[in-house]
Amino acid sequence: MTLTVALQMDPLESIDISTDSSFVLGLEALRREYKLYHYLPRHMSFTGGRGEGNGSAQICARARALTLRREKGNHATLGVFEIRELAEFDVILMRQDPPFDMAYITATHMLERIHPATFVVNDPIEVRNAPEKLFVSHFGDLMPPTLISSSCDEIAAFRAEYKDLIVKPLFGNGGSGVFHIGPDDENLSALIEMFTGRSNEPIIVQRYLPQVREGDKRIILIDGKAAGAISRVPVAGEARANLHAGANAACAELSSRDQEICAHIGPALKERGLIFAGIDVIGDYLTEINVTSPTGLQEINRFDGLSGDDTLEARIWNAIEARLKATR
Repeated sequence: MTLTVALQMDPLESIDISTDSSFVLGLEALRREYKLYHYLPRHMSFTGGRGEGNGSAQICARARALTLRREKGNHATLGVFEIRELAEFDVILMRQDPPFDMAYITATHMLERIHPATFVVNDPIEVRNAPEKLFVSHFGDLMPPTLISSSCDEIAAFRAEYKDLIVKPLFGNGGSGVFHIGPDDENLSALIEMFTGRSNEPIIVQRYLPQVREGDKRIILIDGKAAGAISRVPVAGEARANLHAGANAACAELSSRDQEICAHIGPALKERGLIFAGIDVIGDYLTEINVTSPTGLQEINRFDGLSGDDTLEARIWNAIEARLKATR
């Protein structure tokens, strides 16, 4: 299949080519001889309302042809800027990192105008409807005890019941703003004041899961099927199990409980067109479902010894191609 593909993502200069999942998705696209382009979300534009009958709306971007190679410091070559109508592409990978703010939501609205004629991964409507800390609430039987609220009284009552807590912003990412509040910690009230003073958004409070010391498992699902996992183990003195926060990646296998969780949520992901998803599991509990810009492909490939057609990025492109063949 010959495809023209656009990577909608953050600046390429700043990525770590040894860990970045978008990088290997792009490499795999080139291995398949797709034509590859790159643009920043802020380079998208909507034009419409010109001419009789309001004219036809267009979504355009200042895009550049892209070549990638696994050479540190020389990993990307970008062509000249071109104004490209996004409807001309076969596939767009929406891969910019959160925060899941109004800029992110606006990008989903723009891409909604061209999907599925131009196939956007993941489906922009469903991405908009599935912020990771909220989407997981659709599967309450799999979650740890959780409260989403701005009410000091509700949070106090939750603490009285569960004592040991994790407190974090509802739309944060990469472990930013995550706090472990122990039973005797006196900072909870000040922390709530800080969060609510900065934003009108509720915060999320969960019962602390001590199993996180053994690792927060990131499981990749491709078109609703579990494809592999890594364990992210926090360093000593750190409650956060995010790689961005210094956690160490370790080899992981899927337990029977992990497989049960994946079997439960997989059909919902597939139905929503969420081809590439990453879920977080601590102990027996599902804590997040990440569909915005999941990571972990390269780590799983390395730990599982995957190469060529067996890599996770190859399997993701196989799933995309299968969807295209089924719909065209």
